Amino acid sequence: MLDAVVVGAGPNGLTAAVELARRGFSVALFEAKGTVGGGARTEELTLPGFRHDPCSAAHPLAVSSPAFRGLPLERYGLEWLHPELPMAHPFPDGTAAVLSRSVGETAASFGPRDAGAYRRLVTPFLHRWDTLVRDFMSLPLTALPRDPVTLARFGLVGLPPSTWLARRFRDERARTLFAGLVAHVMAPLSGFATSAIGLVFALAAHTRGWPVARGGSQAISDALAAYLRELGGTVHTDYEVKRLDDLPPARAYVFDTSPTALARIAGFGDHYARYRYGPGVFKIDYALDGPVPWAAPEARRAGTVQIGADSAEIGAALRAASREKHAPDAPFLITVQPSVVDPTRAPEGKHVFWAYGHVPHGWTGDLTDAIERQLERFAPGFRDRVLARATAGPPELAARNANYVGGDIATGAVSGLQTLLRPKLSLFPYATPHPAVFICSQATPPGPGVHGMPGHNAAKAVWRRLRQT
Repeated sequence: MLDAVVVGAGPNGLTAAVELARRGFSVALFEAKGTVGGGARTEELTLPGFRHDPCSAAHPLAVSSPAFRGLPLERYGLEWLHPELPMAHPFPDGTAAVLSRSVGETAASFGPRDAGAYRRLVTPFLHRWDTLVRDFMSLPLTALPRDPVTLARFGLVGLPPSTWLARRFRDERARTLFAGLVAHVMAPLSGFATSAIGLVFALAAHTRGWPVARGGSQAISDALAAYLRELGGTVHTDYEVKRLDDLPPARAYVFDTSPTALARIAGFGDHYARYRYGPGVFKIDYALDGPVPWAAPEARRAGTVQIGADSAEIGAALRAASREKHAPDAPFLITVQPSVVDPTRAPEGKHVFWAYGHVPHGWTGDLTDAIERQLERFAPGFRDRVLARATAGPPELAARNANYVGGDIATGAVSGLQTLLRPKLSLFPYATPHPAVFICSQATPPGPGVHGMPGHNAAKAVWRRLRQT
């Protein structure tokens, strides 16, 4: 009998399997797709030689993750590449605000009226980032905070809505960039703890950057899988699990799946019936004949570029995707251009680029024209650079990754109490009605992103149980 079986080879399932194997437990991992990766894959979606990331591409949370930083992933081929600027936010007048590794450069891009306010916002947390990120991403109730004073201070700033925090700024440039940071998790700007979301992304840029993985996000998953195999774990792909009986006998079962899928597989009925899924996204991967012709020079040097004319436009796009039945006319876009720093991603002189906009949950329309109108506003002549495109709306995203229910790439709405308490209001978020079954997907704390911390935290809960039995 195995000690643990893990279902789902996304970053969290892989991390959970590695953490258990490192502690001497026998582990087998089962994945429905032909390769490991989940939201961290790389594929030729458009033309030969163009290597695209179907989901996550820039990794501010991965490079800061206590889970990943504690693993020797570089030994298995993972290499982080840092663009000159982590992120840029261009404006219709051809200028841009930036999120730089330098706080001073970032503050200066907002203008003199907000430079001081931004410095005062981030400075108290910069030198305590590693401790802070470990405290708020760790398993609830298992350890006292290492720095409770800083964590409490962060909570006072982060728990209110981002619209409150935006009042610190007098001009629109800073408000717009910060609104875009919050929108990375598809949360309305007025939501609970949205200030924390924006602040986390800003601090991550200043402390660790927003890198891409050389060769594509698949490198993260492949490194985790290679380390797992070296530790004695086994990986089984093309193995779809429909019932617990499909799995070999084990002392514990760990699911990197949506709560909905877990309930179906394990026979938990309506245990997760109140769990809410959020808006979907419509994503386009591009093969380009050259770099994106951004009007703002700063955007040409950035790995990630946010597209939204101002905070009002961003807020309207989020409300349309969250509360209405139609996609926004002017969608807020998150775009990533990995080949500005990684020439292995495309043939010489060519580039890969992706963009996505928020749409209602399960939306079945085509957002291509709206996305490209937005891109043309900030990069005139963009369409002339397009060699090929691959589009994916909510149905296609859910087909690629079953955790993306209705196209929700966060595997659950990041709003209200569900921002912090997922997948249920429980002091033990990784436990389920069955004492030997656990959940470790991004539907559990600390939530979405490629950082492995739900898997890391769930593994702690599992090995405590295994030591007791």
